[in-house]
This record gives sequence, C-alpha cells and structure tokens, in this order.
Amino acid sequence: MAALRAAVPVLALLGLCLSPAAAVTPLVIWHGMGDSCCNPVSMGYIQKLVEKKIPGIYVLSLKIGSNMIQDMENSFFMNVNDQVREVCSQLATDPRLQGGYNAMGFSQGGQFLRAVAQRCPAPPMLNLISIGGQHQGVYGFPRCPGESSHLCDWIRKTLDLGAYTKAVQEHLVQAEYWHDPLKEEDYRKNSIFLADINQERGINETYKKNLMALKKFVMVKFLNDTMVDPPISEWFGFYKSGQAKETIPLQETSLYKEDRLGLQEMDKAGKLVFLGVKGDHLHFSEEWFDSTILPFLQ
Repeated sequence: MAALRAAVPVLALLGLCLSPAAAVTPLVIWHGMGDSCCNPVSMGYIQKLVEKKIPGIYVLSLKIGSNMIQDMENSFFMNVNDQVREVCSQLATDPRLQGGYNAMGFSQGGQFLRAVAQRCPAPPMLNLISIGGQHQGVYGFPRCPGESSHLCDWIRKTLDLGAYTKAVQEHLVQAEYWHDPLKEEDYRKNSIFLADINQERGINETYKKNLMALKKFVMVKFLNDTMVDPPISEWFGFYKSGQAKETIPLQETSLYKEDRLGLQEMDKAGKLVFLGVKGDHLHFSEEWFDSTILPFLQ
C-alpha cells in the first residue's frame, strides 16, 4: 500500500509530462501534382518541419500507391474519386486518427482533401488548410511542374481536345478539375469530380453538412502565381461565366449566393480564412509557414 501511495505522485507527474504530446491533434498531408508523399525537398521537408515545431505530433503524408514513383504517377493518371476512396480507407483504419485530425493539402491536394471532408466524416477532419488548392478548378496550365515537359505538353493538348470526354475524365487527374467557363454546361454534366463536390448537379445535403462541421477552412492564395489559371480559384473564386478574362470572388458566385455548400454560412460564422502570400505557386518561406500556418495546427 505504501509503495502504491508512493507511486501515485510519480504516475501523476508522468501524466503531466505526457499529456501535452497526447493532446496534439494529428496532421494529414496530401501533396500536389507531380509530387510524392516523401520527397525530401517538398512533403518530406514539410513533415520534418511540423514534427520539429510541434513535438509529439503524428503526421501522415498520404501515399497513393506502393512507392514514391507510383504516388507521383497517380497524381496524373489515377481517377480522383478512386484516390479519395483510398485515402478515406487509410484514415478510417489508422488508430491514431480516430479522435480527429487536421488536414493540409498542397495545390490539387487541397481540393482532394476537401472531397475527403465532404465524403468521409469519420474520423472527423477538424481544420482544413488548403495551400494553393484550386477549389473552382483551373482553365489552363501556364507552367506545369511535371518531371517532363513532354508530359505537360501532352496534358495540355489532351485537355484542349477533350477534357470532358469519358476516357479523359476517368484517366487524367487534371481533367477532373478542369473548369471551362466557356462550356459551363459541359462542365456541369461531365466533370466526374469537381462538379460533384461543388454541388453543380444538385444539392447533396451530406456534403454540405460535413463541410460545415469544419472548425476552420483556411485557403492560401499565392499572390504571384504563374501556374494556376485563374489564381483566384485558390480563394474559391473563378472566371465570370461565359468568358475567360474577368474573375469574381467567391462571394459573388452562385455557389456562395445559393449557399449550396454552406460556404456563406461558414463565412458569416468566421470559419473561412483567406490568406495571401507573396510568391509563385507553393513558394513560401519557413518563417511564413511558422508564423501563419502552424497556429492552425496547435
């Protein structure tokens, strides 16, 4: 009994020492086009940076495929809906995520993680940070970051020839968030990914309810972006329908005005955060990341 009493303060002390690490919310990361989960100069660097700044955090950098090469290839050629299903399965079976997690998507990983939030509410996503994600899609690839310029040229030609054909939609990732403002009806009818998660063909109340469950939806726009067309898509804006010159912010879109996704309600509740950072696509300093992004993870 005396030994047990002596052990209690020690156990209490251990509990105090362990509780901060145990309370840290896990982080799930999804990389962008032409990247992979564990590239030491991109996602691997981000993972180590977060782990260094937030001791005890569990970081899952998503890998789609059995190795880094497959992961990179799948960022171009694997049906996005299949990728989202695969990620939902990974998250549901990871015991370290069951209490909830924060999510951070880079470039196309931003809209892919939003799809996870809308389609897979368990385990719960708490905060979504989209760094350069294109939530209204893209209409052009001014500067494609693939390993080969030939691959990028092929993607551009394929998109120009038939972005909304069934074969292209099912096998080219970038076609699945291609949004042609001159062919809005084609986009609404035939986009198998973006038109679905943006409620273009009707209202899925589950999507709306699940997205609105987020505590914060943070969108980072790169103020000198030469890759995303139009850059305002990173803040959920897009081209005014019927032309490809004038852009409008989220608040002027029908998606917001009709509140098909709950974004208007989230905005009024202070859940939407719009951040701008100087630099080209995915170019930011460690200092900016530390001061601006890390607070959302702590």
